[in-house]
Amino acid sequence: MKRISIAQPKLAGNERKYVLDCLDTNWISSIGKYIGAFEDVFASFCGVKHAIAVNNGTTALHLALVALGLQPGDEVIVPTVTYIATANAVKYCGAVPVLVDVDADTMNIDPSAIEAKITSRTKGIIPVHLYGHPADMDLIRELAVRRGLWIVEDAAEAHGAEVGGKRVGSLGTCATFSFFGNKIVTTGEGGMVTTDDDELAARLRLFRGQGMDPQRRYWFPVVGYNYRMTNIQAAIGLAQMENVDNSLKERDRLADWYTGLLEPHADKLVLPAKRRNFREVYWMYNVFLRTGDASRRDAVMLRMDEMGIETRPVFYPMHVMPPYKEDASYPVADEWYVRGINLPTHQELTEDDVKRVVECLLKAMA
Repeated sequence: MKRISIAQPKLAGNERKYVLDCLDTNWISSIGKYIGAFEDVFASFCGVKHAIAVNNGTTALHLALVALGLQPGDEVIVPTVTYIATANAVKYCGAVPVLVDVDADTMNIDPSAIEAKITSRTKGIIPVHLYGHPADMDLIRELAVRRGLWIVEDAAEAHGAEVGGKRVGSLGTCATFSFFGNKIVTTGEGGMVTTDDDELAARLRLFRGQGMDPQRRYWFPVVGYNYRMTNIQAAIGLAQMENVDNSLKERDRLADWYTGLLEPHADKLVLPAKRRNFREVYWMYNVFLRTGDASRRDAVMLRMDEMGIETRPVFYPMHVMPPYKEDASYPVADEWYVRGINLPTHQELTEDDVKRVVECLLKAMA
């Protein structure tokens, strides 16, 4: 039987046409019509004034922190369960990522645990919309406003997710996205920073392009970075955005298939939470074994691999990683990460594929 991959892009629109246009016109680097068009469409999608395209999601995070003026010795609140780029971007600035536990429903940052970690050196909060499940931004924004902190949404995995009818990307001071090949919207590699702040947007564009003064060519008033997106990447991104509504519907349908098949086994598995006023987009459909430890999870994943099903473990928490290791306890993260499994989640999967994944999961658990 065919092997079922954990993720793969769906390139079913104008991607080829637009890329060939770049090649035919020789506009292949960081100048070209597709960059501005992609930025405009993505800003509108998120409901913000500005979208600044960059070459990947990690540079989007770093660019945002630089533009916000993060300095060595400053502190930034970060959930302990996230992809490591979130914490790394803080380190790139010489600042300190201060880790916070997560909630059991979504593995997103626990708003009730943030305030105890705030010090006089804290400058901001980076809530992560993990696996396409938006963080509780209402509570986080109330706290940030009260304590005078900025918010950078890490929305790398959550294109189109919503809180209270507003899309992520519009819920903080700024937000960052990834367009890696396994994301809901992909450019192969690529990223975006979104914001409604005109001055911040100008700084983001300044630092993105080596720091060159937009009014004086080859004059550099700051130390900048080469974080520009290519026209070819943007061409793919624009084509992806033309089908984004359908992509989100296909993810919803996929999640419904998984949930319908797995709900009868809720005594053995914890399924993704659905919360009122939140719109999840299921970048990855995750399940958690109700019993066992990392060795049991790994054995289940190995057995599924032998049956032709690719899976991934839920992200290891930052506090167990060598660069960020702490002796402190993060009870929710420590309990749940060892039992979490990402199941195949992409738009090329059929209902029969999902049935096969579920059958193999149940056999592997047995």
